[in-house]
Amino acid sequence: MTKSSDILDIRNKIDAIDDKILQLLKERITCAKNIGKLKDESSRAKWDPKREREIFERLLKENKGVFPEQSLTSIFHEIITTCRLSQKKIQVSYLGPEATFTHLAGVKYFGQSASYKPMESIDEVFSEVEKGRTTYGVVPVENSIEGAVFSTLDSFMKYNVKICGEIQLPITHNLVCRSGNIEDIQTVASHSQPLAQCREWLKKNLPSVPTLPVFSTGAAAQMAANNPNIGAIASSLAIKTYQLQVVVKGIEDYQGNTTRFLVIGRTSPTKSGSDKTSLLLGLLDRPGALNEVLTIMSSKNINLAKIESRPVKGKQWTYLFFMDMIGHIEDPVIEEACTILRRTCSYYEWLGSYPLADTLES
Repeated sequence: MTKSSDILDIRNKIDAIDDKILQLLKERITCAKNIGKLKDESSRAKWDPKREREIFERLLKENKGVFPEQSLTSIFHEIITTCRLSQKKIQVSYLGPEATFTHLAGVKYFGQSASYKPMESIDEVFSEVEKGRTTYGVVPVENSIEGAVFSTLDSFMKYNVKICGEIQLPITHNLVCRSGNIEDIQTVASHSQPLAQCREWLKKNLPSVPTLPVFSTGAAAQMAANNPNIGAIASSLAIKTYQLQVVVKGIEDYQGNTTRFLVIGRTSPTKSGSDKTSLLLGLLDRPGALNEVLTIMSSKNINLAKIESRPVKGKQWTYLFFMDMIGHIEDPVIEEACTILRRTCSYYEWLGSYPLADTLES
């Protein structure tokens, strides 16, 4: 048998396998739609994060490392998300325009099948979700280098929404323009955070080129697509969307740059077994008030993942505290701690309990 005939035989096997995969995918989405109808009849939530977590754990165990695990997780995340969306089509608002890092985070979480609606500000994303015009919203909340995104934290004080999930997205900043030639760039545009995260590189490599802060990386990419003398710091998705050329990849000053995004909606999901709970607290005006809150957490052996203070607009020297703790509001120890906090704090709001990012992204 010749080598060419060997290759042909293997390709025929691959075609047959692909046909089987397609048939099984069609069967899977039919099953998902049937489950959706049964859930409608019983008024159950469409999304069951615990069930999805169990699927990933089972598949990775059965795989035994044969298929690359990261790719396996990515493939099945898209399959599971597509099947879930077949039960009910959702629309996701995000900080636009198209191809921002927030858009990229949304696609990572909801897959390609969701409908995406770009908004001009984080405030508008919250408003769309609160008014029910979109099912979910995706907003950045903190960056591992630059810290908290205050406009997101402030929006939680204004809008009645719940946190439904979180995404951790490794950030790689690319310098792009229409021609791909650095000599053509007379201005570098981007959101203020990417400009800050690439400050030293820009100072060293483009010392005489001014920077222009704009409201998103997607807007910067749009500007670069329309003007040959504007360079943008933008996402990999922006390069494809706006048909730009890469000038230099990875111009961020520090490695390990990661942004955490939150998924907001009207209700939080049920517990997955690996969750986080977020609260918004106001403290009584007395010495040791913050220490009292921390003592409550410590006495219950609760892992506090984050605490951030923000001033209350219109009330001088008054602050609210954003707190993330590991666990779900349905966990007895978290529920008990929250009951105590509700009694002892001047202001208490449960922002949501949701699966940890690593649950769906490991």
